Amino acid sequence: MAGPVWRGRRIRLPLSAVAAVVLVGLLAATVAGVWWARRGGGELRVGSSRQAAAPSASATATAEASPDVTPSPSASPTATSAATAPPAGGAPAGGAAVAGGPSHFATVAPGSSLPSSGQCAGWVRAQPFPENKRVNGPFNQSTGHGLAADFFTGDDARAASQVSPRVDGAFTGTTRQILRWAACKWGIDEDIVYAQAAKESWWRQTTQGDFGADPAACPPGHGLGADGQAGQCPQSYGILQNRYPYERSSWPGISRSTAMNADTAYAIWRVCFDGYEQWLNTVDRGRQYAAGDAWGCVGRWFAGRWHTGPADQYAGAVQGYLNQRIWEQGNFQEP
Repeated sequence: MAGPVWRGRRIRLPLSAVAAVVLVGLLAATVAGVWWARRGGGELRVGSSRQAAAPSASATATAEASPDVTPSPSASPTATSAATAPPAGGAPAGGAAVAGGPSHFATVAPGSSLPSSGQCAGWVRAQPFPENKRVNGPFNQSTGHGLAADFFTGDDARAASQVSPRVDGAFTGTTRQILRWAACKWGIDEDIVYAQAAKESWWRQTTQGDFGADPAACPPGHGLGADGQAGQCPQSYGILQNRYPYERSSWPGISRSTAMNADTAYAIWRVCFDGYEQWLNTVDRGRQYAAGDAWGCVGRWFAGRWHTGPADQYAGAVQGYLNQRIWEQGNFQEP
């Protein structure tokens, strides 16, 4: 019988821990696997072994560009129930630019009404940003698609009935505009989105990561060895490194469309933030899971657990990027 359900990113140990594992591997015939849960496909994959790998091996497009950052604490953004509330008129047809939208999209309180894809598109297009990641060009002009009805199986039923149907990847623009659109649509502070996308991929939709040797975890067209690593295929794709084995119905959009990738990732964040993932209280955790913890849900994307050490370490690294506003730094720009 399958265990509880989950979906999300992946665990990577710090380099010191990786070195220790390698040393043990050289001295012993076998090395115990590091078993981390990772949310996806509607099941809590408690038995899904993920041998921790050094960061340079797990995100092929970021190893050279992403500088090391010492995590520093940052206050959680204040949630508001009205920061991105849509006007009474609803979304404009086609998401045309609409003046008067928020200058900054803030975190919206759990259970609040959220604006539509079209409304957010109109607001975002009213504040243009130049492209700073040339490599994303074709991916930024590709839209996404819907999710299967069972994408959120195992969560509170409201995840499937209220969140999943909103995912469509229906936006095109520059990379920053796409991330703003996702922040608006899912009610998460846009600076968190910028920082997390930098941590995951340096804002490159071409990033592939979490290479593994399980052929069942390879998406169509990416069989073992097809992406340059013999006997392995990438499991994570795109600007937020969505992991295919656990988000199968988001394929191929999470690979082909920057908007679909971000849309899916922050739909998952919203399900967590709204309190729909009570299964987090049935597995190892650092504290009791509850709605309204923005940074807890950032950490859960990485670790599949609630305020465990790896989850909080990851959230701290994202906070470090946010505090630096890394996306505004000169070495981040690749126009």
